[in-house]
Amino acid sequence: MDEVNGRSVLDGYDASGFFCEMLRSADTQPIRDRLGRLSVEALKRRALDAEAELFNLGITFTVYSDKDAIDRILPFDVIPRVLSAAEWQIVETGVVQRVKALNLLLHDIYHDQKILKDGIIPAELILGNSNYRPLMQGIDLPHQTYVNICGTDIVRDANGTFLVLEDNARTPSGVSYVIENRHMMQRAFPELLNDIGIRSVDNYGLQLQAAMREMAPAGIDDPQVVLLSPGTYNSAYFEHVFLAREMGVPLVEGRDLVVDDDDRVYMKTIGGRSRVDVIYRRLNDDFLDPEAFNPDSMLGVAGLMRAYRAGRVALANAIGTGVADDKAVYAYMPRVIKYYLGEEAILPNVETHICREPDALAYTLANLDKLVVKPVGEAGGYGITIGPLASAAELEECRVKLLDDPANYISQPTINLSVSPTLVDAGVEPRHIDLRPFAITGAKTWVLPGGLTRVALRKGSLIVNSSQGGGSKDTWVLE
Repeated sequence: MDEVNGRSVLDGYDASGFFCEMLRSADTQPIRDRLGRLSVEALKRRALDAEAELFNLGITFTVYSDKDAIDRILPFDVIPRVLSAAEWQIVETGVVQRVKALNLLLHDIYHDQKILKDGIIPAELILGNSNYRPLMQGIDLPHQTYVNICGTDIVRDANGTFLVLEDNARTPSGVSYVIENRHMMQRAFPELLNDIGIRSVDNYGLQLQAAMREMAPAGIDDPQVVLLSPGTYNSAYFEHVFLAREMGVPLVEGRDLVVDDDDRVYMKTIGGRSRVDVIYRRLNDDFLDPEAFNPDSMLGVAGLMRAYRAGRVALANAIGTGVADDKAVYAYMPRVIKYYLGEEAILPNVETHICREPDALAYTLANLDKLVVKPVGEAGGYGITIGPLASAAELEECRVKLLDDPANYISQPTINLSVSPTLVDAGVEPRHIDLRPFAITGAKTWVLPGGLTRVALRKGSLIVNSSQGGGSKDTWVLE
């Protein structure tokens, strides 16, 4: 350990009145003690080394909007985010409950649509949704599982209460950073982790492969699983390579697969064609099959939907899951959980106003300067207006968009997100964070202990997305 010479890491650290993950309880005291024996200067030196290693290992993502920087590392903060066993129990059980409800919702809307007939969710919100896929109607999936990989975005408020911000039920990304961040900390700061008792994140690949095998069509004893990627220009391509390696399965692109006249999927190999039974696809519905969806797609596999409907291949996640992670549908999730499970949500939603409803629109327009307004179809933090931080011109622009297309927006109160000590140029300061735990569902659901903690590196910022300048931290779940 680099002994303190001058300021130690937490000397003078002030959480500025926010709920601080590091200072909140005695659970983190052993970690605070160890950080207290490390100087800020030593921390900065090791952080620079860690950053260089991440880049050399190719642990990057792509920013398309920046013409000068194709590949970037996701900025990594070396001060961990720590969750106690009791806190993790809340997160884990809440995520399992939520994934179960999402799968029941998707099975229902693609079969009997009881939830729509009973008026729990407005039918037009589902049937008119751009992610609703009529082609999925009546298809029976193994274990009735549509969302095999789910990333649930969770925040904590000023009281430390866990709240769900959104569900990512299509192709959630970021799990590779969870695992690589841990490996980085083990190499760079072994003295921080030793004998603390932190749950491992190393078996994600094995859990994912096992779930994929459980999804195989009936009668297949030794299924061939592949990971389908859009290719090297995708922002998450590093993760596709990483996960294929972790699972021990081939990484393929659309041009590597073919569907024959019997609606079976094959992979082209140097030894000839090889049957494919399960596809973990990191490709959105629209690009998956030019026969069924976008005819201009060069990324997908012609005939894949035919093979899927015939039960000859399994897809994870299922086609049409996007309707369940729509931000307007999200607002109904507490009612969905109650409807299917007869339970209250373990992880409550952030209070949400659905602007397609006249009262909610009126309230939003009257309180624009106090609310966060989000487009329902966007991801990555794009299109969001944070009222308290917006200029008069930005608020007026938001007002015009709301009036022009109210159904495209929801609004939520501004949450005083929890903070964590974060290394910045000036030293160690509080920065706002969220958490994306990853759940894998085959016959049952398993949640990776921890998840991706994203951190808003800009002072005062509430937007943690990597595409908007955010970074990540290692997330420690204590035994």
